[in-house]
Amino acid sequence: MGSSSTKPEFVSVLATKQVKVGQDVILRCQANIQEVLAKWEKNGHPLECVEGKHKIGQSGTTFSLTIKDSKKEDEGNYTLTLTNNAGSVSCSAMVTVELKEWRTVQWKQDPMITTLKNFKITNEKVRELRFLLHGPIGAGKSSIINTIKTIFEGQLYINCLAASDLSGKSFTTKYEKFSVGTLPFAFYDVMGLEKDQEIGQSKGARSDDIIKALKGHIANDYKFKQEVSICEDNRYYINSPTLNDKIHCLVSIIPADRVTLMDSDVIQKMKDIRAEASKLGIPQLVFMTRVDQVCKITQDDLTKIYQSKKIKEKMEECSTRLGVPMNCIFPLKNYHEETKMNEKLNCLVLEAFMLAVHSANEYGTKFSHKQKCIE
Repeated sequence: MGSSSTKPEFVSVLATKQVKVGQDVILRCQANIQEVLAKWEKNGHPLECVEGKHKIGQSGTTFSLTIKDSKKEDEGNYTLTLTNNAGSVSCSAMVTVELKEWRTVQWKQDPMITTLKNFKITNEKVRELRFLLHGPIGAGKSSIINTIKTIFEGQLYINCLAASDLSGKSFTTKYEKFSVGTLPFAFYDVMGLEKDQEIGQSKGARSDDIIKALKGHIANDYKFKQEVSICEDNRYYINSPTLNDKIHCLVSIIPADRVTLMDSDVIQKMKDIRAEASKLGIPQLVFMTRVDQVCKITQDDLTKIYQSKKIKEKMEECSTRLGVPMNCIFPLKNYHEETKMNEKLNCLVLEAFMLAVHSANEYGTKFSHKQKCIE
């Protein structure tokens, strides 16, 4: 260690780096003196230098770290600490490694909007395609509906109540239909799923009510009761549902920043509902919301969403916990604090919604064929 009586200080600090896989990373800073002991760390631990991979350098008062041929495991927070007899000083920088794009997105909204506005349901007996959204409280179910209505109406839409992230309560208390202008699409929002507080005490939406909704047994405006499921003598109960009463696509809404924290009881409820939907042949997709809350790259530029290591990790975790294939999971962002339209946000939502529409339409067609075979 140098014996200088001058305490080390940084003249310039390490800068945050964002690189693509395979690129070299150079972290560089300058101190006020050169007689110091330099120590590099990664994520709070001493950096384990690998020959041919890392190169630590010092030229006068300039200190550097070179990382060759960056991989996703090189991503992390790098810290340089300079020490001498007079004291020490540290500075840090985040290195983010973009993966090669593993899924492409059409970043022009107009062709998708036109396609959906001109969409014709294959089965002429189906008046509209019906989508049921379910998931934990605060996942963004109502916000998904707001966002889709915003895209097609060309202005921010806030008439559909959405729960605040901090409220911990579901604003959705009844089975309510939301249309998209004159388009043949209808969304059904349900109360958020919650963990049961005690044995025999249900909280949030009841799994059996959601399953009955899938089968077409629940009419619009039914008010959910946490204590008991809807029964056949209820005026909102449909005894003999037609294809127009049934749900044509189940959409699970999962918040990206809470996948890890989701209670196992809520996950199990979602699995039970999905299992019943599978028995009924109803197609299922997952919309993973709040992606900007887990990834700085995505927060700054939505077009980098399928190059983000963090987003891919959250999708993989979502796939594992819910048992959903990766190609059925769509990371996206809802309108939340924005006051202006965002085409990139719209494109992510439209890509997911287009697949939901085609899946629902195919279900309606197949169901019609099955009915004819029975007859």
